[in-house]
Amino acid sequence: MLADVSIGRLFIAGVVPGLLLAGGFMGYLAVVGLLRPDLAPLARERFTWGQRMRGLLDLLPVTLLILAVLGSIYAGLATPTESAAIGVVGALLLALLYRTLTWRNFLEATLGAVRTTSMIGLIVAGASVLTTAMGYVGIPRAVAGWIAALHLSPYMLVFVLAVFYIILGFFLDGISMIVVTLPIVLPLIKAAGFSPLWFGIFLVLMVEAAQITPPVGFNLFVIQGISGRGISFVARAALPFFLILMGLAAFLTLAPEVVLFLPQRMMGG
Repeated sequence: MLADVSIGRLFIAGVVPGLLLAGGFMGYLAVVGLLRPDLAPLARERFTWGQRMRGLLDLLPVTLLILAVLGSIYAGLATPTESAAIGVVGALLLALLYRTLTWRNFLEATLGAVRTTSMIGLIVAGASVLTTAMGYVGIPRAVAGWIAALHLSPYMLVFVLAVFYIILGFFLDGISMIVVTLPIVLPLIKAAGFSPLWFGIFLVLMVEAAQITPPVGFNLFVIQGISGRGISFVARAALPFFLILMGLAAFLTLAPEVVLFLPQRMMGG
Protein backbone atom coordinates (compact mmCIF):
# COMPACT_ATOMS: atom_id res chain seq x y z
CA MET A 1 0.00 0.00 0.00
CA LEU A 2 2.74 2.47 0.95
CA ALA A 3 4.93 1.65 -2.06
CA ASP A 4 2.06 1.15 -4.53
CA VAL A 5 3.17 -2.43 -5.27
CA SER A 6 0.73 -5.22 -6.15
CA ILE A 7 0.00 -7.43 -3.14
CA GLY A 8 -0.48 -10.41 -5.46
CA ARG A 9 2.96 -9.87 -6.98
CA LEU A 10 4.48 -9.54 -3.51
CA PHE A 11 2.92 -12.84 -2.45
CA ILE A 12 4.30 -14.58 -5.53
CA ALA A 13 7.71 -12.94 -5.12
CA GLY A 14 7.95 -14.33 -1.60
CA VAL A 15 7.42 -17.97 -2.60
CA VAL A 16 10.98 -18.89 -3.60
CA PRO A 17 12.68 -16.87 -0.81
CA GLY A 18 10.25 -18.42 1.67
CA LEU A 19 11.11 -21.92 0.49
CA LEU A 20 14.83 -21.12 0.67
CA LEU A 21 14.44 -19.74 4.19
CA ALA A 22 12.42 -22.76 5.32
CA GLY A 23 15.05 -25.04 3.77
CA GLY A 24 17.81 -23.20 5.61
CA PHE A 25 16.00 -23.51 8.94
CA MET A 26 15.24 -27.20 8.34
CA GLY A 27 18.84 -27.90 7.33
CA TYR A 28 20.18 -26.23 10.45
CA LEU A 29 17.78 -28.14 12.69
CA ALA A 30 18.68 -31.43 10.99
CA VAL A 31 22.41 -30.85 11.49
CA VAL A 32 21.96 -29.84 15.14
CA GLY A 33 19.70 -32.85 15.73
CA LEU A 34 22.37 -35.17 14.33
CA LEU A 35 25.22 -33.57 16.26
CA ARG A 36 23.26 -33.11 19.50
CA PRO A 37 20.62 -35.88 19.72
CA ASP A 38 19.89 -34.86 23.32
CA LEU A 39 18.36 -31.61 22.01
CA ALA A 40 15.88 -33.49 19.81
CA PRO A 41 14.56 -36.48 21.80
CA LEU A 42 11.70 -37.11 19.34
CA ALA A 43 14.25 -37.58 16.56
CA ARG A 44 15.16 -40.92 18.16
CA GLU A 45 11.62 -42.18 17.79
CA ARG A 46 11.01 -44.66 14.99
CA PHE A 47 7.88 -43.73 13.07
CA THR A 48 6.39 -46.05 10.49
CA TRP A 49 5.61 -44.74 7.00
CA GLY A 50 1.93 -45.12 7.82
CA GLN A 51 2.30 -42.77 10.79
CA ARG A 52 4.23 -40.30 8.67
CA MET A 53 1.58 -40.33 5.94
CA ARG A 54 -1.18 -39.80 8.50
CA GLY A 55 0.77 -36.85 9.85
CA LEU A 56 0.94 -35.36 6.35
CA LEU A 57 -2.76 -35.97 5.81
CA ASP A 58 -3.51 -34.03 9.01
CA LEU A 59 -1.86 -31.01 7.36
CA LEU A 60 -3.92 -31.32 4.18
CA PRO A 61 -6.98 -29.23 5.28
CA VAL A 62 -4.81 -26.32 6.44
CA THR A 63 -2.73 -26.55 3.26
CA LEU A 64 -5.89 -26.41 1.14
CA LEU A 65 -7.05 -23.35 3.08
CA ILE A 66 -3.74 -21.58 2.38
CA LEU A 67 -3.99 -22.49 -1.30
CA ALA A 68 -7.57 -21.20 -1.43
CA VAL A 69 -6.62 -17.84 0.10
CA LEU A 70 -3.48 -17.25 -1.96
CA GLY A 71 -4.81 -18.98 -5.08
CA SER A 72 -7.83 -16.66 -5.21
CA ILE A 73 -5.41 -13.69 -5.31
CA TYR A 74 -3.05 -15.26 -7.84
CA ALA A 75 -5.93 -16.21 -10.14
CA GLY A 76 -7.43 -12.73 -9.96
CA LEU A 77 -10.67 -14.09 -8.52
CA ALA A 78 -10.52 -12.03 -5.32
CA THR A 79 -8.90 -8.93 -3.91
CA PRO A 80 -6.69 -9.32 -0.83
CA THR A 81 -9.61 -8.16 1.35
CA GLU A 82 -11.98 -10.70 -0.24
CA SER A 83 -9.39 -13.45 0.09
CA ALA A 84 -9.14 -12.62 3.80
CA ALA A 85 -12.88 -13.26 4.08
CA ILE A 86 -12.35 -16.59 2.30
CA GLY A 87 -9.70 -17.43 4.88
CA VAL A 88 -12.03 -16.61 7.78
CA VAL A 89 -14.87 -18.73 6.38
CA GLY A 90 -12.46 -21.58 5.65
CA ALA A 91 -11.00 -21.43 9.16
CA LEU A 92 -14.50 -21.58 10.66
CA LEU A 93 -15.33 -24.60 8.51
CA LEU A 94 -12.13 -26.34 9.61
CA ALA A 95 -12.95 -25.60 13.25
CA LEU A 96 -16.37 -27.21 12.70
CA LEU A 97 -14.72 -30.18 11.00
CA TYR A 98 -12.33 -30.73 13.90
CA ARG A 99 -15.11 -30.05 16.46
CA THR A 100 -13.15 -27.24 18.12
CA LEU A 101 -15.58 -24.41 17.33
CA THR A 102 -17.17 -23.37 20.61
CA TRP A 103 -18.61 -20.04 21.68
CA ARG A 104 -15.70 -19.55 24.05
CA ASN A 105 -13.09 -20.21 21.34
CA PHE A 106 -15.01 -18.03 18.90
CA LEU A 107 -15.20 -15.16 21.41
CA GLU A 108 -11.49 -15.43 22.26
CA ALA A 109 -10.54 -15.43 18.58
CA THR A 110 -12.78 -12.45 17.87
CA LEU A 111 -11.41 -10.43 20.78
CA GLY A 112 -7.86 -11.33 19.76
CA ALA A 113 -8.55 -10.11 16.21
CA VAL A 114 -10.05 -6.87 17.55
CA ARG A 115 -7.05 -6.23 19.80
CA THR A 116 -4.56 -6.94 17.02
CA THR A 117 -6.43 -4.85 14.46
CA SER A 118 -6.80 -1.96 16.90
CA MET A 119 -3.10 -2.09 17.74
CA ILE A 120 -2.12 -2.09 14.06
CA GLY A 121 -4.57 0.72 13.30
CA LEU A 122 -3.19 2.92 16.07
CA ILE A 123 0.39 2.21 14.99
CA VAL A 124 -0.37 3.06 11.37
CA ALA A 125 -2.26 6.20 12.38
CA GLY A 126 0.53 7.35 14.67
CA ALA A 127 3.17 6.55 12.10
CA SER A 128 1.20 8.48 9.46
CA VAL A 129 1.13 11.54 11.71
CA LEU A 130 4.84 11.14 12.39
CA THR A 131 5.60 10.70 8.68
CA THR A 132 3.61 13.85 7.81
CA ALA A 133 5.38 15.83 10.52
CA MET A 134 8.76 14.55 9.33
CA GLY A 135 7.84 15.62 5.79
CA TYR A 136 6.98 19.15 6.93
CA VAL A 137 10.27 19.62 8.76
CA GLY A 138 12.24 18.01 5.94
CA ILE A 139 13.76 15.08 7.82
CA PRO A 140 13.23 12.52 5.01
CA ARG A 141 14.80 14.85 2.47
CA ALA A 142 17.71 15.55 4.82
CA VAL A 143 18.34 11.85 5.54
CA ALA A 144 17.97 10.93 1.87
CA GLY A 145 20.31 13.76 0.91
CA TRP A 146 22.86 12.70 3.53
CA ILE A 147 22.88 9.09 2.37
CA ALA A 148 22.92 10.15 -1.28
CA ALA A 149 25.86 12.46 -0.55
CA LEU A 150 27.83 9.42 0.62
CA HIS A 151 27.77 8.19 -3.01
CA LEU A 152 27.41 4.60 -1.89
CA SER A 153 27.42 1.80 -4.40
CA PRO A 154 24.08 -0.06 -4.69
CA TYR A 155 25.34 -3.01 -2.65
CA MET A 156 26.86 -0.78 0.03
CA LEU A 157 23.55 1.09 0.23
CA VAL A 158 21.72 -2.18 0.87
CA PHE A 159 24.30 -3.11 3.52
CA VAL A 160 23.87 0.25 5.29
CA LEU A 161 20.07 -0.11 5.20
CA ALA A 162 20.32 -3.65 6.59
CA VAL A 163 22.37 -2.40 9.54
CA PHE A 164 19.92 0.48 9.93
CA TYR A 165 16.93 -1.89 10.13
CA ILE A 166 18.70 -4.27 12.51
CA ILE A 167 19.36 -1.37 14.88
CA LEU A 168 15.75 -0.19 14.56
CA GLY A 169 14.63 -3.73 15.35
CA PHE A 170 16.17 -3.39 18.80
CA PHE A 171 13.52 -0.82 19.69
CA LEU A 172 10.58 -0.89 17.22
CA ASP A 173 8.07 -3.47 16.05
CA GLY A 174 7.94 -4.49 12.41
CA ILE A 175 4.93 -2.44 11.31
CA SER A 176 6.34 0.77 12.78
CA MET A 177 9.67 0.11 11.09
CA ILE A 178 8.01 -0.22 7.69
CA VAL A 179 5.59 2.69 7.93
CA VAL A 180 8.07 5.18 9.39
CA THR A 181 11.08 4.38 7.20
CA LEU A 182 9.61 3.47 3.81
CA PRO A 183 9.00 7.07 2.64
CA ILE A 184 12.69 7.73 3.30
CA VAL A 185 14.41 4.63 1.97
CA LEU A 186 12.22 3.69 -1.01
CA PRO A 187 13.37 6.62 -3.20
CA LEU A 188 16.98 5.68 -2.42
CA ILE A 189 16.35 2.08 -3.41
CA LYS A 190 14.71 3.11 -6.68
CA ALA A 191 17.56 5.52 -7.45
CA ALA A 192 20.06 2.69 -6.88
CA GLY A 193 18.28 0.62 -9.54
CA PHE A 194 16.58 -1.94 -7.30
CA SER A 195 12.99 -3.04 -7.88
CA PRO A 196 10.43 -1.97 -5.24
CA LEU A 197 9.09 -5.54 -5.49
CA TRP A 198 12.50 -6.93 -4.54
CA PHE A 199 12.83 -4.41 -1.73
CA GLY A 200 9.46 -5.52 -0.33
CA ILE A 201 10.81 -9.04 0.17
CA PHE A 202 14.10 -7.72 1.52
CA LEU A 203 12.21 -5.57 4.00
CA VAL A 204 10.17 -8.56 5.17
CA LEU A 205 13.42 -10.39 5.96
CA MET A 206 14.66 -7.38 7.92
CA VAL A 207 11.40 -7.20 9.87
CA GLU A 208 11.56 -10.92 10.65
CA ALA A 209 15.11 -10.48 11.89
CA ALA A 210 13.88 -7.65 14.12
CA GLN A 211 11.38 -10.05 15.69
CA ILE A 212 14.23 -12.16 17.11
CA THR A 213 16.60 -9.41 18.26
CA PRO A 214 16.44 -8.32 21.91
CA PRO A 215 15.31 -6.34 23.78
CA VAL A 216 12.00 -5.86 21.91
CA GLY A 217 12.02 -9.04 19.78
CA PHE A 218 8.35 -10.06 19.86
CA ASN A 219 8.99 -13.68 18.87
CA LEU A 220 11.58 -14.05 21.63
CA PHE A 221 8.94 -13.30 24.26
CA VAL A 222 6.51 -15.74 22.63
CA ILE A 223 9.12 -18.50 22.71
CA GLN A 224 10.06 -17.56 26.28
CA GLY A 225 6.44 -17.95 27.35
CA ILE A 226 6.19 -21.36 25.66
CA SER A 227 9.55 -22.75 26.78
CA GLY A 228 9.79 -21.18 30.21
CA ARG A 229 13.48 -20.38 29.62
CA GLY A 230 15.14 -17.02 30.23
CA ILE A 231 15.13 -14.36 27.53
CA SER A 232 18.94 -14.44 27.26
CA PHE A 233 18.87 -18.20 26.61
CA VAL A 234 16.16 -17.80 23.98
CA ALA A 235 18.05 -14.95 22.29
CA ARG A 236 21.22 -17.05 22.07
CA ALA A 237 19.26 -19.97 20.66
CA ALA A 238 17.71 -17.68 18.03
CA LEU A 239 21.09 -16.35 16.86
CA PRO A 240 21.67 -19.06 14.19
CA PHE A 241 18.25 -18.33 12.69
CA PHE A 242 19.13 -14.62 12.62
CA LEU A 243 22.33 -15.46 10.73
CA ILE A 244 20.38 -17.60 8.25
CA LEU A 245 18.02 -14.67 7.65
CA MET A 246 20.96 -12.35 7.02
CA GLY A 247 22.58 -14.89 4.72
CA LEU A 248 19.41 -15.14 2.64
CA ALA A 249 19.12 -11.34 2.50
CA ALA A 250 22.69 -11.15 1.18
CA PHE A 251 21.98 -13.86 -1.39
CA LEU A 252 18.83 -12.10 -2.63
CA THR A 253 20.80 -8.85 -2.93
CA LEU A 254 23.38 -10.54 -5.15
CA ALA A 255 20.73 -12.50 -7.08
CA PRO A 256 17.53 -10.39 -7.20
CA GLU A 257 16.18 -12.53 -10.05
CA VAL A 258 15.38 -15.17 -7.43
CA VAL A 259 12.68 -12.78 -6.17
CA LEU A 260 11.58 -11.38 -9.52
CA PHE A 261 11.46 -14.56 -11.59
CA LEU A 262 8.05 -15.89 -10.53
CA PRO A 263 6.17 -12.54 -10.67
CA GLN A 264 7.56 -11.86 -14.14
CA ARG A 265 6.75 -15.38 -15.30
CA MET A 266 3.26 -15.61 -13.85
CA MET A 267 2.00 -12.01 -14.00
CA GLY A 268 4.27 -10.36 -16.54
CA GLY A 269 6.17 -7.09 -16.21
